[in-house]
Amino acid sequence: MEKQNEVVVFGTWASAYCTRVEIALALKGIPYEYKEEDLTNKSESLLYYNPVHKKVPVLVHNGKSIAESLVILEYIDDCWKHAPKLLPEDPYLRAKLRFWANFYDQKFMASATQIIMSRGEERERAIKDFGEVLKVFEDGVKKDIPAEFPCFDGKNLGFLDIVVGTIACNYEAFHEAVAVIFSPETNPTFWSWVTALKNHPLMKEMLPPHDKLVAVMRQKYFQSA
Repeated sequence: MEKQNEVVVFGTWASAYCTRVEIALALKGIPYEYKEEDLTNKSESLLYYNPVHKKVPVLVHNGKSIAESLVILEYIDDCWKHAPKLLPEDPYLRAKLRFWANFYDQKFMASATQIIMSRGEERERAIKDFGEVLKVFEDGVKKDIPAEFPCFDGKNLGFLDIVVGTIACNYEAFHEAVAVIFSPETNPTFWSWVTALKNHPLMKEMLPPHDKLVAVMRQKYFQSA
């Protein structure tokens, strides 16, 4: 198994959840070894380090494993306490950021799946439902979190920036492969946020290549359609 005193990330290149972990480590300046997994033929190491879900991402630090991207992000911030911090010190703000990160992962992915699996008028309804979920998210973040923290300032990526950006910044691939689900006309605040995130050097460096991601989406989503 992995050597002691090393940081190892098990992931797949197309996974936004894995990209989150790599971005957080890069922001902190933590060197790590990356191991690409074939999820159709999972390695013994992956099954050893994540025997419950058998999924990526998995972070292995000093021989101990942590699974689930949101949990890993918090672990990274708690373990390597130097700047930049992903989460604020204030317990209330930390709790609110966790809440909206969980909302984003749970509600957005469920809504996106409905769009992927539907056609015609059913898809139009699914896109409308997605827009309503997005509005709840936008309004909630504006209400619960001071503007200076979640709204990306062009320099410092925070916890919610990483959670949102690693999925939403791939919107062009989703629009090309599946359907247009948001735009500057329908969601100007969210669009501005995502556009700013896309221009961050780490996002540019670590997001998957557009054409490859479109091909993977088409293969994955429409095999079962």
